[in-house]
Amino acid sequence: MTASPARPREKQADRRARTRSALLESAARGFSTYGYGNVALERVAAEAGYTRGALYHLFANKEDLALAVVRWVEETWNAEVGAPADEEPDPVAALLAMARGHAVYCRRDVARVMRALSVEFAGQDHAVGHALAGVIDRLTTRCVDRIAAGRESGAIPPGPPPREVALAYIGTLEGLVSSVAGHAPHDVVLVERAMRGLLGLPQGDPGTKPAVQE
Repeated sequence: MTASPARPREKQADRRARTRSALLESAARGFSTYGYGNVALERVAAEAGYTRGALYHLFANKEDLALAVVRWVEETWNAEVGAPADEEPDPVAALLAMARGHAVYCRRDVARVMRALSVEFAGQDHAVGHALAGVIDRLTTRCVDRIAAGRESGAIPPGPPPREVALAYIGTLEGLVSSVAGHAPHDVVLVERAMRGLLGLPQGDPGTKPAVQE
């Protein structure tokens, strides 16, 4: 009989990445449920299946963990929502694709962490609040550019300045998704209808892709 080949050992970098991902996901759920001030790091570690020591090996303290969560959520959102929307050459189609994608993304419980932390740190001079503001600024700029391009092409009718429309787009999207998150497929349908109305587009415009019902 020949011995079966030994299974390759998991590399230390892979183990570290897997541990970090599990802790970030657990922390996102914890901050969403209990808030930054009330979340216990021991509980975050335990619910991820690790010890508190493992958490402190990767993150210096709660603030460091929260900042990492904000970066992680922005990265996953960009990969799952932002990048696919960027592939749309038409700015209106990109805005609608981003809205639909955001609704699907927010079916995940970890998606609520950004809103929860934003409310908790509103008006405070805190590193986490500044990080969140940076995320919103980048998203606002993305929307402003697309709205301005849509106005230029005539696809979006004249109206308030692009920045004001972009802020309304983000606020409406967040408010609506927080109310219907997880109610598939109606969340996607309602979000697209709301965004069309906000942008002054006809409902069911044949020039854009239909709503995705996942």
